[in-house]
Amino acid sequence: MFEIFVRTHFSSAHYLRNYPGKCEFLHGHNWEVEAAVKTEKLDAIDVGLDFKEFKKALFVIMEELDHKNLNEHPAFANCNPSSEKLAQYIFGRLKEELQTNPNVSVSRVLIMETPGCGVVYTE
Repeated sequence: MFEIFVRTHFSSAHYLRNYPGKCEFLHGHNWEVEAAVKTEKLDAIDVGLDFKEFKKALFVIMEELDHKNLNEHPAFANCNPSSEKLAQYIFGRLKEELQTNPNVSVSRVLIMETPGCGVVYTE
């Protein structure tokens, strides 16, 4: 089994509804993201997933989130845009973006809102 990953980042603002502290107010983060897919198969040139294809799929998602107020994003209309929910959202969107490649499946998304603090989402 191979796990292939890409690291990227985006900047956005959010606030946590009903949070008992400063995070209830609008604030921003420079989010670090690491997404990974897994595959057992390599193609004719011994590649599991071309990094170019992987980065392109991830870029589409980062563009949705970059320099936005995440509370205004439709995915977070009924939940807080916490690190946990953000990692889950990116995971689901990446599955959608890569669904045309039957040889890979998304294995995990790691997101860090500050250096050293983050969440890993898997299914």
